[in-house]
Amino acid sequence: MFSDRTAWASSANRFTTALEHARASGRTLLDLAVSNPTACGFEYDADAIRRAFEHPEVLRYRPEPLGLRAARTAIAALYPDRVDAAHIFITAGTSEAYAHIFLLLCKAGDEVLIAAPGYPLLDLIADLCDVRLMKYHLFYDHAWHIDLHDLEAKITPRTRAIVLVHPNNPTGSYVAEREALNELCGRRNLALLVDEVFLEFPLEEDAARSFAGNSPALTFTMNGLSKMAGLPQMKAAWTVVSGAAAQRDEAVRRVEFINDTFLSASTPVQLALPQLLDIRQTFQQQVRARAQRNLSELDALLSDGHACSRLFVAAGWYVTLRVPALVADEELAIDLVVKDGVIVEPGHFFDFPNDGYLVLSLLTPPEIFTEGIRRILARF
Repeated sequence: MFSDRTAWASSANRFTTALEHARASGRTLLDLAVSNPTACGFEYDADAIRRAFEHPEVLRYRPEPLGLRAARTAIAALYPDRVDAAHIFITAGTSEAYAHIFLLLCKAGDEVLIAAPGYPLLDLIADLCDVRLMKYHLFYDHAWHIDLHDLEAKITPRTRAIVLVHPNNPTGSYVAEREALNELCGRRNLALLVDEVFLEFPLEEDAARSFAGNSPALTFTMNGLSKMAGLPQMKAAWTVVSGAAAQRDEAVRRVEFINDTFLSASTPVQLALPQLLDIRQTFQQQVRARAQRNLSELDALLSDGHACSRLFVAAGWYVTLRVPALVADEELAIDLVVKDGVIVEPGHFFDFPNDGYLVLSLLTPPEIFTEGIRRILARF
């Protein structure tokens, strides 16, 4: 009766089961994997957010497939002199944007390249779009880099696009190979899908430049309120389309039909979007300050030749802790929950190349972060 594309395994993995049991017991857990910014103690300008939705047009429905012009104009202003509002489309989240772009570019069975390590968001979206994900590798040499030889070796006649997460989640690494990727895409007739939801959160002085306006490769650059303003509940994201003019314009024309089929971005949040973007800086400053504080605390606790170390992170909300690979990452993560009351994410969830990696959230409130790190390091 049901489609094969939804035949996913429904049983919980061992780590999730252990976590559910620990929470059901009522035990206090230190969550070093928290990713919901609205649950991390940040201060929001509640009055300004409410006022943003007091727009006189909020009760009027005027469907615009690419998104309301005022909202797209406010988004274009984020990328001075490089982006036209006519080349932007709005969706209810970047997940939906991925799906629309897959539908735009791919026939059933076509392939899209994604990085490993990386966040396991796209597997289900690709299944629903009948797209195959093929993984190219990042390698670590004081920082993370794209293995360009491996990337090109993974390209087949069915490959349609390369996904870049800039900066990557969870490695926090920028894409430094822009010129080589543009050349490769031109030579192999591929598009770039660039996810920039963490770009506003640099941890180093040298912040990277957005791919918005990138050329000559056909490029879809995504961002949204979920991370940029810490408002995942608002369900608003956008994609900037760029590249050679003829190809870019045809992509916009086609995606307009896809968007028009669903019209999922709500009118109230689009009307509120310009004001929500105006107040994003307060949230971003809080996140950057906390992330810097937690990184500094982690470095202090790792000093004096500790057996554990952290990998370099340039931007984002996460840090990778390298630990002695005495057991599989999942076993260690389960043990930390059961015996130490600490929640972390095992590296294999993100396709790290081997065991010995734990992923920690820098959004964690400082006192919880410090105590959780102490308990982890006490094991080694």
